[in-house]
Parts: sequence; C-alpha cells; structure tokens
Amino acid sequence: MDILSIMRSRYTTKHYDPSKPVSEEALQTMLEVLRLSPSSVNSQPWHFYVIESAEAKAKLMPAVKDFNIERMKAPVFILFTVSTKLGPQYWEALYQQEDADGRFAGWTSPERPDAIRMMAAERLEADPAELFLYNSNQAYLALGCLTVAAETLGVDSTILGGLDFDQVDEIFGFGAKNERSIVAIALGHRAKDDANAQRPKSRWPAERVITRL
Repeated sequence: MDILSIMRSRYTTKHYDPSKPVSEEALQTMLEVLRLSPSSVNSQPWHFYVIESAEAKAKLMPAVKDFNIERMKAPVFILFTVSTKLGPQYWEALYQQEDADGRFAGWTSPERPDAIRMMAAERLEADPAELFLYNSNQAYLALGCLTVAAETLGVDSTILGGLDFDQVDEIFGFGAKNERSIVAIALGHRAKDDANAQRPKSRWPAERVITRL
C-alpha cells in the first residue's frame, strides 16, 4: 500500500471489537516504530507504557472520561509520558549511546559534537514549563508515526486526549519518575458497526493549507 492510500484509508476508530486482539508481531513492530521515531536533537524525552492486561486497564479506567468509555473495548492502549526533568546525567547517557552507535565516527573538532545541544538543554532545563512543552512536542511526533504505522499493519487506532492525565499520573506514579502523561492511543480492530468507518474523510482543500513559495 502506498503512503497516500494509507493516509486516505486510516481514520479515528470509535468502536472496537474486543474479541479481535492485536497480534504480538504487529505490536512489536509498532513499538519499534515508536522507538525509532524522530525527535529534535535526538532528545527522545519519552516513555511508552503498554496497557494490555486486565489489571492495567482496570487501573486506567477511573481516569477515562465518559465520552471515551467505548474506546476502552480496544485490546491495547499506549500511554505516552514525557520527562519533566532530564539533567546532565540524561544528556551524558544519550551522548554515550550515540557514540557507541557510531554517530561520531570521524569527528575531528576539539569541541564535543553535542555542544550546541547542551547549550539548548541548559536553557530548557532552566524553565520547567518550556521543557515540558518541548518534550511534549517530541512525543507528538512519535504519535503521528504510530498512527501511520498502525494503518500499514491493518491495526485501527484512536488518539485519546480525553483522559484525566493528572489522575493518570497519580494512578501509575509517573510523578515519582519525573514524568507526566500527555496522550494515549487505543489500538485494535474496528467493530462491524463502527459508524466512523462509513463516513468519508473530510479535510481542507490543498489550496487552503498549502502555499508554495
């Protein structure tokens, strides 16, 4: 399937068939897509929590707002969290990982290759609100990649912004890990009577949203 066919066919699923699980192979592929997703300066300030057991879903339920209850029939959910505090140890570990992966082979400058990144990191770390916004933007990049990947695998999805994320953080203890949850996604297979599957896709025409200069 070509990329335009994928984008034309995917949609936000409203009703899931709980009897149809997501295959382990498809789930592993989607998790690897998340791991490989792009982020500014390769910061990767995220963590992805896979909610698939009955116990984990039951824990999540109190944070689900009424209009999203129907989506809870999906077999898998992924909670996206971002770091609220990174610090020098994080950035140094990231540098060491990149170095081990061969990112800096042939680097000859006396200045470390992450010098500019560290200048930006210091500025961000000084403003927790700006750091949270920056990190959240990186996680949304990964979320977009996942929606496309799911469609290529024949897996339906629903982005879930309608959760009480303060309550999610309390339930799963994310605050103690210097993390905040920002969004979730439901993954599964549409129910036969999912009305949204029959509605045509509606987007602004290209001339309204695209300008070539």
